[in-house]
Amino acid sequence: MNCEQVREHLLKLAGAGAPAPIPAVEEHLQVCPGCAAALAGLRQTMALLDEWTAPEPSPYFDSRLRARLREEAERPAPWWAWARKPALAAAMLALVVAGASLFRGGAPLTPVVAEHPATQAVNAQPGTAVGDLQALDKDEDLYANFDMLDDLAVHQAHR
Repeated sequence: MNCEQVREHLLKLAGAGAPAPIPAVEEHLQVCPGCAAALAGLRQTMALLDEWTAPEPSPYFDSRLRARLREEAERPAPWWAWARKPALAAAMLALVVAGASLFRGGAPLTPVVAEHPATQAVNAQPGTAVGDLQALDKDEDLYANFDMLDDLAVHQAHR
């Protein structure tokens, strides 16, 4: 056995009601001074714990404890004490999430319009009014800022 396997059995061997020794563990303890010292230290600790007795509480401990509990129960709760209740805290969290999702500032919803046969695209020749309007629709991002087009016209006039 190695030291790691033996250390798993040391607590059992150090106790007052120790089981029968395992031959492999006993052999290892005879040749390994580290494990033997660990077992001796555990046995000393267990002996000290067996001698130790818990102190007795004072005779008025129970009456003082009950009085303190009454005082705490009568004390007014802070204004934020409602948040300690899990159901209310979960409800507030749900409200905050719902409010944030409503006002997140995303793109507005666009209604779905059924395509009518009269509104289908017509392929018009460039240079005609319909063809020019279709070209403007295709290049919507380019022509979206008319101030830039005005500046362009003024700049070209000064040349």
